[in-house]
Amino acid sequence: MSVKLALKINDRDNVATIFADGIVSGSEVEVRDKQGNAERIKVRGDVPYGHKIALKDIHSGEKIFKYGEEIGVATKEINKGEYVHVHNLDSMRGRGDLEGDAVK
Repeated sequence: MSVKLALKINDRDNVATIFADGIVSGSEVEVRDKQGNAERIKVRGDVPYGHKIALKDIHSGEKIFKYGEEIGVATKEINKGEYVHVHNLDSMRGRGDLEGDAVK
């Protein structure tokens, strides 16, 4: 059985990107970071290749970081290992309705 891989790119990240097919709820993935650390996490929910899982419990209103950048805010409580996507994440980029986001 091959290792199902997820990557944490930056130390600030609280999500990891899945680099495996067939990730269904209950699957275990190995999350690796650039220092060579590895942690096995049980996935909650079916997660497509290239999508995100939470590396820790994320509270509603908490910022979500991927690649060291803020990509949005949690719209509800997200448990460690849970699929993170539009159903529980509100993107804060390119919306045009937030201060400082207007096109100049």
